[in-house]
Parts: sequence; C-alpha cells; structure tokens
Amino acid sequence: MKHRIVSLAPSATSILVALGARRELVGVSKWCADVAPEVAKLPRVGDCWALDPESVMSLRPTLLIGSVPYKQETVAKLLEHPVAFLAMNPRSLADVEADIHLLGGIVGRTVAARKLVARMRADFQTIRMQARRVRGSGSAKMRAPRVYCEAWPHPRIVSPPWVAELVEIAGGEMVVPAGKRISDEEVARAKPDVIVLAWAATGEKSDPLQTYDLAAWSEIPAVRDRRVYVVRDELLNTPGPPLVDGARELLRLLHPNASGQLANTRVNPVKRSRR
Repeated sequence: MKHRIVSLAPSATSILVALGARRELVGVSKWCADVAPEVAKLPRVGDCWALDPESVMSLRPTLLIGSVPYKQETVAKLLEHPVAFLAMNPRSLADVEADIHLLGGIVGRTVAARKLVARMRADFQTIRMQARRVRGSGSAKMRAPRVYCEAWPHPRIVSPPWVAELVEIAGGEMVVPAGKRISDEEVARAKPDVIVLAWAATGEKSDPLQTYDLAAWSEIPAVRDRRVYVVRDELLNTPGPPLVDGARELLRLLHPNASGQLANTRVNPVKRSRR
C-alpha cells in the first residue's frame, strides 16, 4: 500500500527522499526543505512543537513521523485523530542506520535502505582513512584535536552523541559528554583545541563572537588560537544522510593545515569565526 506521509522530522524526510520515496510524502515541516530541497513545494504544516492539527489532517495522511523531543500538547492533539504516529529518537550512528532500515521497510524499499546504509558506511570509512593519513602514523603521528561541539548556547548543550562519533571519524576527540547540559566552567576545564557551533534550527547563524567575548573561556586553546567555527546545523543535527557531509566538514575544520591532502574531499562552505 502506498502511504501518505506527513513528516515533521527533517531526518525522516532526508531518509525517505534518499530512499526514493519522495512521492509518498504529502506534507513536511518548515525545516525539511533545508535538508531535502526536493520537498520544497510540498505543504508545510509546522513541526512537533507547533502546528494546526486540522491542516495536517486535511492532507489525509496515513502516517505521521515526528522526532524526540517534542511538545507533548502538540503531539497529543495529533493523537486525537485516527492516524499512526511514529516518533524517531536516534542517539548513535547505529540508531540512524536502524531508522533507515525501519523507514525502508515501511515504504517497501528495503533494498534501497541496505544500499543507503552501505553507502554511508563507505563514505564514513573514506573520511576516517583521510583523517588517519593527515595525522600520520608511528612517532610522527599527530595528537587528535580536542573538540567541543555545541548544539545550543542558552542553556549550553553539547551536540548529540552521533556528533561525537562524527568527530572521531574526522580524526578528533570530543572532550565533553555528548548531548548533555554543560557549564562554562566544565568546557573551560576540558580545554578544547577546536570549538564547533551548530546551534539547532539556526542554519549557519551561530554567533562565534559570544564565544570570544566570554571571560571564562579566554584561556581555552580554541579561543586563544581563534579556532571557533560555525557549521550549518543541518549537517550535524539531522540524523540521516546529511551527516556524511557533516563529517566531511569536520574533517576539513579539524585539519586546516592539510588542505592539499584533503583536495578531493567535497565539503560545503563554512563561515570561519570573525574577531
């Protein structure tokens, strides 16, 4: 049976489009086109935090897909209607793969799901090997850059656990607990060499000036060496195919002196922090 899916989760939208199931989508959240331009002309119905249930139901969906966290009252209004609701809550890259297989099964594209997972694994492995070449081996091996990735500044929240995996793939080491609230003092004690700002739902509008102006961080190596970067939040906060480009972006930022060795690495442009 062909589904009529309303996706309130950009991650699910990116996966479904990558699986070739674009035609089964009948509505999306306002954020979905940022990671899947193919859905730009579909009706937009809000997200799991704010929407009009009647506008969603007017699309006659057979399945609604959201993500955790969500606003309980918003989802409760959706559940008043006789339609299935799937809430996705990945924490790791293994969970992302499981979600790909799950959605592939739902839309009858299990083979495409296996191929997508295999392709992402191969891409991650390529990035990992590039990072290893850059860092060298034996006595000449460079220390892995210490990294702090931030998903939100107020309160300060570390990027999700899968981002810590991307940092490791790109040849770095996440030095604070992923996905947790953290204090300025805890970040200062971790002494990251690189700070990456990917604030949720802000695109590439994270503000590095807030980092440089913070007195508590003035002695952090990343601040002292002007290595605070902004990455488009879609590349790190969308647990789906966009994470491959997120890993490529991290590879380039963590190893800025290896541009020649990374010449064949495709990355999206990133704004470097300003004074």
